[in-house]
Amino acid sequence: MAASPPAPLEGGCGYFLERKKRFCRMVPAAGRRFCGEHAGAAQEENSRKRICCPLDPKHTVYEDQLEKHLKKCNSREKPKPDYFIQDINAGLKDETEILDELVPISSLSEEQLENLIKKLKKASKGVNCTLKDQIMSHPALNDVLNDPKNGDSASKHLKQQASILGNMERLNLLGPRRCFVEFGAGRGKLSHWVDIALQEAEKVYFLLVERVTTRFKVDGKHKNRNSVFERLQIDIQHLSLNKIPVLIKEKLPVVGIGKHLCGVATGME
Repeated sequence: MAASPPAPLEGGCGYFLERKKRFCRMVPAAGRRFCGEHAGAAQEENSRKRICCPLDPKHTVYEDQLEKHLKKCNSREKPKPDYFIQDINAGLKDETEILDELVPISSLSEEQLENLIKKLKKASKGVNCTLKDQIMSHPALNDVLNDPKNGDSASKHLKQQASILGNMERLNLLGPRRCFVEFGAGRGKLSHWVDIALQEAEKVYFLLVERVTTRFKVDGKHKNRNSVFERLQIDIQHLSLNKIPVLIKEKLPVVGIGKHLCGVATGME
């Protein structure tokens, strides 16, 4: 006897997602059976056409409500804050050396790639590039590091975060009355552990810099603590630290931290 099909969640959308083998979990408007995303697919309200949002094709909108939607869409261009300065960290541009067209390395011929390698070797000659490994740990992560529930991926990230904190301790960077700027913050886990390590310290600020909206952030875990957390949604290519209000007001020393960071400005001293 075949199993009966699953029922939609109470108050949820009645559209069945064949690929996921479950009903949509979105909540439809009052009196509707389907959510706005699946109304067209379910041939409900077929007099109104849904189209892809021109700002972000990952979601759709009723064509006759497009103008209204564009004014409040989360993907719309927002006013730039004072600390946004176009390409401030992109490096100086020598007009005589700017290429007409930037091309990926993968598109270079073998001869062009060999010439590029020669130029890089010549430019780096005499530069001391020897880095000594300093793999350390920090007591703030002792309990979570020894949690038997950790998988391989979680253990790897926790060891990296513990080593970063250990090296910060070694360099006397962990302490009160300073502002930690986490570049490429993502969920903010590195700042989270720095905050745990400094739970008794006073006047500690965190600026979490990330260019995209991030899900499952850990910021909410710090609402009842003495430290102050603030997110800046901006590419560090355009970030001017000396125009951030809290740094202007508090005049605190800045400690830059980051994990898995790449992009323009990451090679700056």
